[in-house]
Amino acid sequence: MKSKASARVNALIGREQEIAKIRSCLRAGKNVLLEGPVGVGKTFLAIESIRELGRPSFRVDGDNRYSEQKLTGWFDPPLAIKKGFHKDAFIPGPLVEAMKAGGVLFINELNRLPEGVQNVLLPAIDERIVSVPRLGEITAKPGFLVIATQNPKEFVATSHLSEAILDRFELIVLNYQSEKDEQGIVTGAVVRSKMSFKPGIQQKLVEAAVSLIRLTRSHPRVRRGASIRAALSVADIAAVLMQDGLVFESAFLSAALMALPTRIEIEREADAENTMHEELEELVHEWVAVVLKKKT
Repeated sequence: MKSKASARVNALIGREQEIAKIRSCLRAGKNVLLEGPVGVGKTFLAIESIRELGRPSFRVDGDNRYSEQKLTGWFDPPLAIKKGFHKDAFIPGPLVEAMKAGGVLFINELNRLPEGVQNVLLPAIDERIVSVPRLGEITAKPGFLVIATQNPKEFVATSHLSEAILDRFELIVLNYQSEKDEQGIVTGAVVRSKMSFKPGIQQKLVEAAVSLIRLTRSHPRVRRGASIRAALSVADIAAVLMQDGLVFESAFLSAALMALPTRIEIEREADAENTMHEELEELVHEWVAVVLKKKT
């Protein structure tokens, strides 16, 4: 229990204001929408907030293939043949389950859901009623709430939420944490890994990993910079490589070349002869050189 609690505290570093805002909204019975780039902890904060409420929760992960039927529920074909379109033949979806239980519907990446699914959600959060064909109206019990997350509109595979949907949510925006807070998160992870380091190397690794990801967010050719997850991976992998005998500089570069390519998105130069992967590797080498120069 102690390790789980310490992990939660570590992940919530620098989020005191956001946590207070979420709590106040939920205590007021308001639906909450958390918005921010990948890796800022939206999902974690949502799950922790639901855990604190102590109510039943039901999760939906945003997907452009997600259907209205999957959200509300469907009739099981064999049972429907045997019993007809009776409530005993109905398999409730997460929305109906949350409404019947007076629980929380957690929608991860709300703005990836198709418009039709959003339209089904609207009367549930507005009038606390949803109409299911052949079954009738479902009315939400007291306590029913929706907590959702979304990436900013400029992210790939996201769509615009309607004004009607947005009008039913309270918006809390999450940005990247400060450099000090991000160092605190990585330090906590490194300490929990129980890796042994030479004097001064642990702090050097933490500072370098955080400096590296923050550098990616301000580079003119980067459309999407790296999140704290990238810093955690760089630190973890570099620590293992150093345990295997690599010197700090080589271990850090190798870790960065493995951790960053899947977590950033760059603009290709129009006249570039290299492949995207080669261009990305060049940028990683450039960033690592800048970071390591600062740390020497």
